[in-house]
Parts: sequence; structure tokens; C-alpha cells
Amino acid sequence: MICMVNHSLGLRHFSMRKKARQDKRRSYQDKLTVLFDKIIYAVVFIAPILNLPQLFEVWFNRNAAGVSFISWFGFSILSVVWLIYGILHKEKPLIFMNIALAVVQGLVALGVVLYG
Repeated sequence: MICMVNHSLGLRHFSMRKKARQDKRRSYQDKLTVLFDKIIYAVVFIAPILNLPQLFEVWFNRNAAGVSFISWFGFSILSVVWLIYGILHKEKPLIFMNIALAVVQGLVALGVVLYG
């Protein structure tokens, strides 16, 4: 009599354990994604605000000493590139943040030309 051992049960159990680990990892990644989705909306508002002191210094005090036109113009161009990327990928946080950054950084660069 030939005894046949069913090895597929062991493989099925291994497959189920592997799937459970993946589901647990996916759940953690989903929580992390949700957390970063919330954080990015704060970044959308904070990033342009951090540029405002330089904008105020250049425009209200008409003082562009030590402010590099090339840097601020470059920042504004990079923001436009990121804006286009955000539009192509339909990423609202990137769109809103880079509109604000391009405007603020472009105004700083313009202020350097006018008052520098």
C-alpha cells in the first residue's frame, strides 16, 4: 500500500501566514499613509508662511541686502516645476503649496531686482 502524504496543507498554512503578515504590514502602512496625509496639509500652509519674513523684509523695508536673486528665482522656478508635477498627478496638496510658494518666492526675486 502506498501512503500519500498531503503536503499541500502545509503549503496552504504557510501561504495563509504569509498573507496575514502582509495584511498586518499593509494595515500599518495604511495608518502611516493616513497620518502623512494629515501632516501634508499642515505643510501646505507652513511652507509658504516660512517664506513671508523674507518677502516682508524685501518689500516693506525695501531692503534686499544679502538676498540672492538667483536663489529666489531658482526657488520660484522649482516651485513651478513641482506645480506642474502636482497638476499632472492631480495632487491637491502639491498644487496649492506650489502656487503659494511660486508667488511668494517670485515676489522676493522681483523685490531683489527692484530694491537690491
